[in-house]
Amino acid sequence: MALATYALLCFGSLFSIVDPFAALPVFLALTGGQPPESQKRTALRASLTVLVLLLTFGLAGSLIFKFFGITMSAFKIAGGIVLFGLGLEMMRAKDSPMRSTKEERHEAEAKQDVGVIPIGIPLLSGPGSIATTMVLVGKSEGPAQHVAIFIAIGAVAFFTFLILRSATLVERVLGRTGINLIGRIMGLILAALAMQFIIDGVREAFPKLVG
Repeated sequence: MALATYALLCFGSLFSIVDPFAALPVFLALTGGQPPESQKRTALRASLTVLVLLLTFGLAGSLIFKFFGITMSAFKIAGGIVLFGLGLEMMRAKDSPMRSTKEERHEAEAKQDVGVIPIGIPLLSGPGSIATTMVLVGKSEGPAQHVAIFIAIGAVAFFTFLILRSATLVERVLGRTGINLIGRIMGLILAALAMQFIIDGVREAFPKLVG
């Protein structure tokens, strides 16, 4: 696979699972009373949280696999199942408990700084985005594709910041219906990606069975 194609695949996969558009209603609910500069700082902290967390798991993924004795094929299957469930929730335009629970959102309402928790973690960078990052790193072939993944993570974090800092404008332009439509499209892409992870994992785990 060409490097540019692989980088685009990584960006599309990660952007679909991070899905900053789906985070807009929660972001506005938690920061709507803040002045623009405070909203901008919260958006920056949330985006940096995404960047740091995904880069960390991208770099440490192989060590985690070795420590727990997990094979890449097993992780692809498990990660695919998790992502498929999340994709179905997104297509139904419902808030998934895998992204954030009601208790976490209620607790966040009493906090002054919500950029890291719950917006950065787990709303934007939760189990799904971590699993996607680690599977993509496992699928990469050579240092160039590894670098492409990290560039894609940086691009996702950057666009997440742009969308969150313009949350009021984006919601006004798209409306709730438009945001839900984008979420459904992202969910469909994510479900297809999850099925590909599962298929690849089964092929690798049972080469004779599916060969």
